[in-house]
Amino acid sequence: MSGDSGTMGAYVLLVQVANSLSIAFGRFREGHPIAVLAGAYVYAGSARGHGATSLAGRLLRHATRSGGRPPHAIRDDLAARLAAAGLVAPLPPAKRLRWHVDYLLDEPAAEIRGVWAIRAAVPLEAALARWLASQPGVVPLAPGLGASDDPGQTHLLRVISSAGIMTPC
Repeated sequence: MSGDSGTMGAYVLLVQVANSLSIAFGRFREGHPIAVLAGAYVYAGSARGHGATSLAGRLLRHATRSGGRPPHAIRDDLAARLAAAGLVAPLPPAKRLRWHVDYLLDEPAAEIRGVWAIRAAVPLEAALARWLASQPGVVPLAPGLGASDDPGQTHLLRVISSAGIMTPC
C-alpha cells in the first residue's frame, strides 16, 4: 500500500493460473474463447468511487467469486490489511461478472497471489498498465482485453519472465 490517505486509487493484481484455460471474456471478441496459458498474469485496475467502488471495495470484489464459489485465498488477509490501512468495505457475498478480468478471476484455477495498491486522487490505471506492458517478459493476453475505458490498450497482461515485477509489496 502506498500513496495518500484517500479511499480511491489504482492497483495491480498478481494472478497465478494453475492450468491452461479457454475463457470467453464476456462480449469481448464477440464471446469467442481466448486461450489463457498456465502461468503468471498482472492486471491494472482503478477504484475511483466510494463504498463498493472504493479501493477496498474493488479489491475485495476481485477476491470474491460468483455462484457461491469459494473466494480467493488472499481475501481475508487482504481485508485485514486494508482495514489496518484505514480502508474498510464490506466483504461481498458474491458477484456478478462485469469486467473482463472478472471472467479470469472467477476460475478456480486462477488465484490472486498479491496486490499492489496505490491510494491516489488522480487516475493512474492507464499509466500503470503501460508501464507493466513495457517491462521485459510482459505481453498482452489479447489486445484491448481488460481496458474497455482505455481504447487500444490492454490492462490484463501475461508475465512470460518475471523481471522482478512478480514480487508483491
